[in-house]
Amino acid sequence: MFKNLNVYLLIALFLSFALLLCFPLHIAAEELSAEEIMQRVDENEYIESGRMEAQMIIEDRGREIVKEMFSFIEGHNSLSEFTNPRDRGTRYLKLDDDLWMYFPDAEDLVRISGHMMREGMMGSDFSYEDALESQRLSELYDFELEGIEEINSREAFVLSGLALEDEDVSYYERKIWVDKERFVILRDEYYSTGGRMIKELDVKELKEFESGRWFPVRAVMNDKLKAESQTTLKVLELEFDYDIPEGKISLEELQ
Repeated sequence: MFKNLNVYLLIALFLSFALLLCFPLHIAAEELSAEEIMQRVDENEYIESGRMEAQMIIEDRGREIVKEMFSFIEGHNSLSEFTNPRDRGTRYLKLDDDLWMYFPDAEDLVRISGHMMREGMMGSDFSYEDALESQRLSELYDFELEGIEEINSREAFVLSGLALEDEDVSYYERKIWVDKERFVILRDEYYSTGGRMIKELDVKELKEFESGRWFPVRAVMNDKLKAESQTTLKVLELEFDYDIPEGKISLEELQ
C-alpha cells in the first residue's frame, strides 16, 4: 500500500512540476499588451531592406489575370517592376509619401495622387494607397486587445486599431487577428470612418525564414466595394537585409 502511495505521489509531483513549467508561459502570452503584440508583429512584417519576387492573381467577374513583379524595398521606399509580357517594364517608385509610375511604351513618367490613389493598382484589389502603406502599423494606429479567437485553425489575438490623429492613413479603423505563437497577421479588416468594412485581407500561407522570422507568403485581398473580385498576392522569393545598390531606389533609376 505504501509503495503504491509513493508511486501516486511521484506522479502527482511530476504533473505539478509540468504544470508549473507550462503555466507561466501561458500566462505570459495572455498578459501581453496590445502594444507589445504589435511590436512583435512589426518585427516580423516590417522590411528594413529586402528584395522580393511576387505574383498577383487578379480574379474579376470570372476572368483571371496573372501579373509578376520584383521589388527592392528599403524602409518607406521601394522600386517595383512588372515582368509579365503584357506589363513588362512598367515600374512603380515609392519615396516616402510620393508615388510615381513609369510606362515603357510611352516613355512617360506619371505621379499618382488625388483620387487616383484609391484606384486598384494594375486593376487589382490593392489600391495605390495600400501600396504606399509601408510604416509599422504601431506607428499608424492605436490598438486595443479585444480577446482571443481561433482563425484558420490557429489561436489568434484580436485587436482593433483607430488611426492616430497626426497620421494620414487610408483607413480610419483596422481590425486584425494576430497568430498567438508566430506574431503574424492572419486577417486584416479595413473600415471607413462610418464603420463600413471596405476591404478584407486573409492570409492563406505563412513561411518561416532561416532567421526564425515568420512572414505571410500568400494572401487574398477582397475589395468589398467591388463585386466578384479578389486578388491573391504570392511571395515567390524574399531576401531580408538585402544589400541594395546606392541610387537603385530613385527617380533616375525609374526612367
